[in-house]
Amino acid sequence: MCGINGIFAYADDAPPVGRDELIASRECMRSRGPDAADTWFSPGDRVGLGHRRLSIIDLSPAGAQPMRRGELTIIFNGEIYNYQELRDQLQARGRTFTSHSDTEVLLALYDEKREAMLNDLRGMFAIALWDGRERRMLLARDPYGIKPLYYADDGNTIRIASQVKALIAGGHVDKQFDPAAAAGFFLRGTVPEPFTMYRAIRSLPAGSYAYVDARGMREPVRYFSIAATLRDAVESNQRFTEEQRREAVHDAVLESVRYHLVADVPVGAFLSAGIDSTAVVALAREAGATDLQTMTLRFSEYRGRDNDEAPLAELVAKQYGVRHAIRELTVDEFRDELPRVFAAMDQPSVDGLNSYFISKAAHDLGLKVAMSGTGGDELFGGYTSFRDIPRWMPLTRPLARVPGLGNAVYRVNSALAKRSRHISPKMGEILRYGSSYAGAYLVKRGRFLASELPSVLGDDIAREGLNRLDLLPLIEQTVTPDPGNPFARVAALESSLYLRNQLLRDMDWASMAHSLEVRVPLVDAHLLRKLAPLLVTRKERGKQLLAAAPHPPLPPEVRNRRKTGFTLPIKEWLRQEGKVEFGKRSWARKVYEVMFSDAMGRW
Repeated sequence: MCGINGIFAYADDAPPVGRDELIASRECMRSRGPDAADTWFSPGDRVGLGHRRLSIIDLSPAGAQPMRRGELTIIFNGEIYNYQELRDQLQARGRTFTSHSDTEVLLALYDEKREAMLNDLRGMFAIALWDGRERRMLLARDPYGIKPLYYADDGNTIRIASQVKALIAGGHVDKQFDPAAAAGFFLRGTVPEPFTMYRAIRSLPAGSYAYVDARGMREPVRYFSIAATLRDAVESNQRFTEEQRREAVHDAVLESVRYHLVADVPVGAFLSAGIDSTAVVALAREAGATDLQTMTLRFSEYRGRDNDEAPLAELVAKQYGVRHAIRELTVDEFRDELPRVFAAMDQPSVDGLNSYFISKAAHDLGLKVAMSGTGGDELFGGYTSFRDIPRWMPLTRPLARVPGLGNAVYRVNSALAKRSRHISPKMGEILRYGSSYAGAYLVKRGRFLASELPSVLGDDIAREGLNRLDLLPLIEQTVTPDPGNPFARVAALESSLYLRNQLLRDMDWASMAHSLEVRVPLVDAHLLRKLAPLLVTRKERGKQLLAAAPHPPLPPEVRNRRKTGFTLPIKEWLRQEGKVEFGKRSWARKVYEVMFSDAMGRW
C-alpha cells in the first residue's frame, strides 16, 4: 500500500519533467507511505515516477519502488493477494526473482502478457508502468476501483497520482472549478466518477486500463464489468439447493478471506455488530488467523440503544477468541479532530467519518493492515433498494410513460411537501424518472433533488453543473449490458455507484490518513464470479447466507439484529452545542463550504 505519482512529458515540445514538482506531489501523500520514498527519472527526464511506501509485503529494501527490471519500471498502489501462486507459475516458465514482493511479479507478468495480465490479478491496485521499449505508459485500476488513480492531461504532459490533492500540490495542474462535481456532490453525497472538483483532473475508470504514448492518453479500455458478470450469471440459469448455496458461500468467502490475510505484518479487522464484519472475523479465524486484533468504536450517546455495537462486538470477539479493543469516541475528540478530517478528505463526501475514526483506532493499536466487511450489502442484497426498486417498477414504469403525468405529480407533491415534513419531496420525482432502474435508483439514493440545486449552488453553477454531469446516462452505464433480472440490476447499481464512489473512496482517504491499509474480502471480482450464479437465482434476499457461512455460525444475536448501519452520533453532538437544526443536508453544505472553497475561487 502506498501513494504513487508520475509525470510523462509525451509531446515533443513539452518541457522535461520537473524534479521538484514530482517530489512535491509525492510528499503530499506522505501519510500513505511513511516507511520509505523514492523517485525514478528516464534519460532525458521525459518520464518521472514517484512512490511513498507503506511496507506490507517484503519489508526489505528489495521491495522498494519505483521498481525497475530492464526497460520496465513500475509504481504500484495496492496488494496482489495471489502473487505467490503467480510467482510460482512464472518461475516454472523460467523466470527468476530477486525480491519476494508482489510488485516484481507484476513486472514479470507484464513482460509476458502486457495488459492481458490484469485478468490474472486478485487484489486491489492502481498501476503505472513505463515500458521503455515501446515508449509508452500503462495505467490500470482494479475491477471494483478499490484503489484510486487520477490523471491530468494538458495535451503535452500527463500527470498521475493516488490523490487529487497530490496533483494540485505539484503546482502545474489547472485548478479551475468543475460545476459538475458540485452538482454531483449534492445529488449523490459524493463526486461521481470520472469527475473531480477540478475540470483538469479525472479518475481512471474502475476495471479499466489505458496506454499513454507520444500521441497522448488513449481511450480507457474496460477489462472487467460488474454488469456483464451478473448478466452472465443470470443467463447461465443454474439451479441450487439452499444447502448447495450455503456451502458455496462458505467456501468462496473463506477463500477470499484467506487471500486477504496474506501479509508480512499483522492483520487486524474492524468489528461491528453487523453480519458483514462479524462473518469476516469468523472466517479469518477459520482460515487460520491465530493472532487477530479487532476493534470497535463506542459512543456514550448510543449506550443502551440498538446502534450501540460494542456489546455484541465483544460477544463475537469472545466466541471466536480474538483480541478485542473498544475505543470510545467523545464529542471533544470529534471536534478537535474535524480540521484534520477535512485536511485528509481528498474529495468532498458526506460520509467517511466512521472510517476515519475506526482507522485511527487501528493505527493507535499499532496496526498497518485491517480487514473490513464493506461490500456485503452490495453482494448479498442487504439494502432496502433491493426490495424497493423492483417493487416500484411495475407501477412506475408504465405511469412514467404517460405524457405530462410525471411533471404534474411532481408539482402537486412539491406543494404538499412544503406544507408537511411527513411528505417526501422524492415521491414527486419517482414518476419523472421511474421508467428505468437507473432513474429509480437516482431517486432512491438521491440526497438533494435536481430542482433544489439552484437554491443551494446558484442558478449558473447549478445549470452548468447539471448539464456537464448528465447524471442519468452516467448511471445507465452501470447497468449496461443489462444484468438481466431485478436483483442483478440493483446489485450492479449499488456496486458501481454507492460502493465505488462513496464507501471505497471514503475508506481509502480515511484509512490512508492514518497510514493504514484496509482490505475488503467481500469486494473481489473472483468472489463475484463464483457467487453471482447462486445469488441472482435466489428468491429470498438478504444476508442470511453470509451469516450462516462461518463454521460455527454467527451468534443468533448478530444474525437476528436489526440493521442499523455504522454511524457516528454527529446529530446528538451538535445538538449539545445548540445546533438543533443540524441534519444530513446541513452537513453536506458544511462539507461543500470547506472542500470547495479553494476550487470555487476559480469559478
